[in-house]
Amino acid sequence: MATLLACVIIDDNEINRFTLERAVERHDQLTLAASFPDAVEALTYFHDGGPVDVLLLDIEMPHISGLELVKLLPEPKPAIILVTTHASFAVDAFELRVLDYLVKPVNYARFCQAIARVTEQHQPASPALSAAVPTDISATGTDLFVKINGKLQRINFEDVLFIEALSTYVLLVTDKHKHIVGGTLKNMEDRLPFRHFVRVHRSYIVNLHRVEALEDNMLRLGHHEVPVSRPYQEQLTQRLGAL
Repeated sequence: MATLLACVIIDDNEINRFTLERAVERHDQLTLAASFPDAVEALTYFHDGGPVDVLLLDIEMPHISGLELVKLLPEPKPAIILVTTHASFAVDAFELRVLDYLVKPVNYARFCQAIARVTEQHQPASPALSAAVPTDISATGTDLFVKINGKLQRINFEDVLFIEALSTYVLLVTDKHKHIVGGTLKNMEDRLPFRHFVRVHRSYIVNLHRVEALEDNMLRLGHHEVPVSRPYQEQLTQRLGAL
């Protein structure tokens, strides 16, 4: 029998908290470890080493918001699923490495989908399954049609500065926008048709055409800086020299 994942809920709304508790109790891979009405009380639980594999976290709360709490959590952080009434927090949420983002009222099927992403992290990767992931990308010239929020959207990849891994998502960063795309960085890397997009870190692929400087193993692209890890340094230097 699979080990149950310890789930903690933090939501200042009693009805929402009760709804999430019932969803956890219905799920055969979860056990409710704790449920809190505010982040302050929960912080004590975390710092005392309370069990938590999955954190269901409201964003808008008094004293400490959900996004602020994520920054305060001790390492290693649990799998974090944000639950809120406002979808506008999505980009900020994924920059904090949350696993998923649920909008209230939470549909149970959508809740199960988010938990499935958590359970995937607790299992060894299957090469057969990875190979079976369908492509969400098709290319025309310098553009790609990328699936964003369930629809194909044209992105001019000459505008993309870099691509960042966010758990089961990737973030396409341009000068003006950040696009959240489903899938892993490896999946994106395998499907990019452009040779000037190069992996420089386990979490980053950069557009070499947009690199402005390399100093102290940090690449500057516009207003952003991207780290270069040791295994990629030599290849990157060669590629930059060939431009």
